[in-house]
Amino acid sequence: MRIWDEFLTDLDQQVFAASGYGSFLGFGERPAILIVDVNYAFTGDKDEPLLDSIKKWHNSCGPRGWAAIPYIQQLLEAGRAKNLPIFYSTGYPPRADKIGRGLWRNARRTEVDPPVGIVGTDIVAEIAPQERDVLIRKTSPSVFFGTALMSYLTQLKVDSLIVCGTTTSGCVRATVIDAFANNLRVAVAEECTFDRGEASHAINLFDMNAKYADVMSTTEITDYIGGLPADLYEGILAPAVEATALA
Repeated sequence: MRIWDEFLTDLDQQVFAASGYGSFLGFGERPAILIVDVNYAFTGDKDEPLLDSIKKWHNSCGPRGWAAIPYIQQLLEAGRAKNLPIFYSTGYPPRADKIGRGLWRNARRTEVDPPVGIVGTDIVAEIAPQERDVLIRKTSPSVFFGTALMSYLTQLKVDSLIVCGTTTSGCVRATVIDAFANNLRVAVAEECTFDRGEASHAINLFDMNAKYADVMSTTEITDYIGGLPADLYEGILAPAVEATALA
């Protein structure tokens, strides 16, 4: 059983099986890890019921986000053991005039009394970037749009991405599609990915797996990483820099 099976009709399953969708694409030879938007705006500042978290953080996925954190830690541990490039994305710190918020449907809402010292765009401390990692700031769903991400991947000769984060139906999906459009193989770590809605989470995993990526368990992905040589990027990786949007 896959997470999306309960949302599919019998005919859905027959159609996609007969059409050949969902076949395994396979890993690349030079992967990088991309953690999409795992910040306090999407997890809340603590693990609490979702409707409570939304009172303070209107984009929060609440406990679904916090449940993913230990799996993301496993993925990061495996990647760092093999010296893989690790990228994070998040938004820019909020401006009072909301320039850069774009046309998001809830862009005009403001957080209600967020805890002192916590900024919504800060990456959750439990998985915070390390010195060697690269932080990409963005204003749109895809981490590729208007950023230097692709130039970094080209410089490093990356041929594939391991993607996780939030939301499955929004920024993760948009990023996966753009990676696919750039001829990168993509593996999505299922337990490391989350959304505020169960149905949208499951169906978007299904759709990505059918067309653009391999949706796999964290264990499957860490096993693959464990088999990689540790010197894939030796002599290439530089200290982490904060990537800004291109003009």
